[in-house]
Amino acid sequence: MDAEKLKTLQIKPEARRRSQSSFWIILIGVVVITGVAVYLAWLRKEGPRRLFGTANRPQATNVATVPTPKGQNDAILTVSGYIVNRERIELSPRYLGVVKWIGVKKGDPVTNGQVIVLLDDAEHRARLVEAEGRLANARVAVEKAEIDYRRVEKLIADRIETQQNVDDLRLRLEAARATLREVQGTVDLARTYVEWTVIRSPINGVVVERLVDAGELVTPQSFGGTRGPSTALVAVADPKDLQVEIEMNESDLAKVSLNQKCRVSPEAYPDRHYAGHVAEMAPEANRQKGTLQIKVQIEQPDKFLTPELSAKVDFLATTRPVRTPSTNFDSPAAGATR
Repeated sequence: MDAEKLKTLQIKPEARRRSQSSFWIILIGVVVITGVAVYLAWLRKEGPRRLFGTANRPQATNVATVPTPKGQNDAILTVSGYIVNRERIELSPRYLGVVKWIGVKKGDPVTNGQVIVLLDDAEHRARLVEAEGRLANARVAVEKAEIDYRRVEKLIADRIETQQNVDDLRLRLEAARATLREVQGTVDLARTYVEWTVIRSPINGVVVERLVDAGELVTPQSFGGTRGPSTALVAVADPKDLQVEIEMNESDLAKVSLNQKCRVSPEAYPDRHYAGHVAEMAPEANRQKGTLQIKVQIEQPDKFLTPELSAKVDFLATTRPVRTPSTNFDSPAAGATR
């Protein structure tokens, strides 16, 4: 009985060989997995180029990279300000009138002398016609006085007329001539008022604001109320004459001088740089803010510079020239992807 139990507990040789083969299979699997892990760790250390076989391929360059401008480290002071037009001209009528026609809108280019607004001129043309009629009568009066004076001069030579009559006619002629000059002035004034009904652009530039429409009442001065007539017609400015307006802290004024070279970078396009110089320094400071207003003239502005947007100004320690970027772009968006 005991021998039979021992016989059942005995491990057969076939089973022993099968268990040993499983052990070796597991051992080989562990070795392979360890080798793969070591190899992947080495590839991770060498980089992805060895993983994909691109170690000998040239690395692609970023064509959108913009080089740092020359003299980037020569700035002794950097201040932010706002781009402004050096001159913004608001055209106002010279007298109370009604807008008859306006031929421009915001953003339109204008040239020096171009007619942009017409005011109603019916009243002033009527006054001009009236003054020209009085001028014609004054000329007739002068002509008659001259004829009378020449006639009496002949009579006085023959001792027919007295000297008193001659003097009276001479004074009458002078009075007629004075009246003629007076009426001529009235005609010139009426003609001037008619000419003032035609509003022309004083510069080459663009319309930055249109303030009235046809049919509106305009006046050269405000009535003091919020519902009074407009005091300006349009505002024009030269887009090629721009400055950066800066409120400089008084602690930094020692670093700035008139005509000092600057570098201007608009906040909208920080990769674009423009040469400039200090053009104006206010004669008085702002006591409340402790600042002094300084204006930097942009020497070669282009369409990427928009008035009233912010810009950064680097005040340079040297007079090294700053290269102005090319303006051969179709739209401001191209400057952001250069």
